[in-house]
Amino acid sequence: MLRARRRMADGRRPDHTPDGMLRSALLYLSNQQQVFDFVRHNGMAKSFASRFVAGETVESAVAAVQELNAKGITASLDLLGESTTKESEAYAAQREYLRLLDLIHERRLDANVSVKLTAMGLDVADALCVQVTRGILDRAKQYGTFVRLDMESSAYTQRTLDLFERHFWPDYPANVGIVLQSYLYRTPKDVERANELGCRVRICKGAYKEPESVAFPDKADVDRTYVECMRALMAHGNYPGIATHDEAIIAEARRFAQAEGIARDRFEFQMLYGVRRDLQEQLVRDGYRMRCYVPFGTQWYPYLMRRLAERPANVAFMTGNVIREWLGGRSSQ
Repeated sequence: MLRARRRMADGRRPDHTPDGMLRSALLYLSNQQQVFDFVRHNGMAKSFASRFVAGETVESAVAAVQELNAKGITASLDLLGESTTKESEAYAAQREYLRLLDLIHERRLDANVSVKLTAMGLDVADALCVQVTRGILDRAKQYGTFVRLDMESSAYTQRTLDLFERHFWPDYPANVGIVLQSYLYRTPKDVERANELGCRVRICKGAYKEPESVAFPDKADVDRTYVECMRALMAHGNYPGIATHDEAIIAEARRFAQAEGIARDRFEFQMLYGVRRDLQEQLVRDGYRMRCYVPFGTQWYPYLMRRLAERPANVAFMTGNVIREWLGGRSSQ
């Protein structure tokens, strides 16, 4: 813990490094409605976003999943948007998810869905959130599919886990799972509890700006905790989702599975839509299960800014990928 709270050797706080300042700027911009209003109608910005967001409609998302399935990659669809402030908005989000589950079933897609409880009315009332979410889980249970409850900022962690354990897990054990984030100090204990319950967990690093009082500021600590939690989930959990693009962590997951005799059908790797597509396809060729997290919807701008902020190197990585694909398309014309 002392290591996690330390300042850098030259006395600067982690947020005062170039990466830290870029991260803070991107997270600030993710909440600026006027910037979103501008970029949503900007052709270059939409072209950039299309690499990482599967359009703004349910149909565009379904088309993206069909392409992934053809490559042997499964999907988890996420309708972007959160923090609804009205009951009508929560039910509107529910209707979209019900339609999405219907389409997945009708078109026989290899996909499930991810939902944020704030989009289900969590900021309005717990009772509303439970009712709206249970409606989605009822449909998922009818079709024998799965709903992942995405984790949001640390302000919602305990509330999300409490609602999951009290209201969702008892009635839908085969149809609902959670997400845990390795940058939070509490996560190893949350992993222990999830393994006790036998519920499905997606383990990720975390994408929100958090205070040092609850989260590791040092990437090395985030990575170390990730590997610790990943091993516990692989050894004792229920079909964990190993959500990372970090090749060193992926290599460790493969090594650990082989060393412990963990079959490849007992876990899956998960990555973001449009990120490391080469690695996604390679893992499938190597015989591993791969699920792609496919976001879609009109609220793509805040999502994209948070993904860029999650790891400042993503700015250069994502931009480079878009430029290479654009130049490749131009050269073939």
